[in-house]
Amino acid sequence: MSERIELCKTSDVDEGTAIKVETGDLALAVFNLNGAFYVIDDLCTHGPGSLSEGPICGDVVECDFHNGSFNIKTGEVVDPPCMIPVKTYVTKVENDSVFIEV
Repeated sequence: MSERIELCKTSDVDEGTAIKVETGDLALAVFNLNGAFYVIDDLCTHGPGSLSEGPICGDVVECDFHNGSFNIKTGEVVDPPCMIPVKTYVTKVENDSVFIEV
């Protein structure tokens, strides 16, 4: 059975940006891409970079540590040196709040 967790309000994340949200033992990056919200693990799978702090180009975020990049929607690696995809979460928006299911 999945657990539903409220992360933030939609107004907390400007379009084309991301914020870091910590809840329980999770550190997450919440992205607003053209009004659609996506959530991935904030920690890069290659090193200590924070993906919520990386530059965003379209649906790709670049790690601010080693410059590898990931597809925000799928978690797949786009550019090395990253080799392991980042975890994505089922994301829902209801009443101007962003939720994930874990």
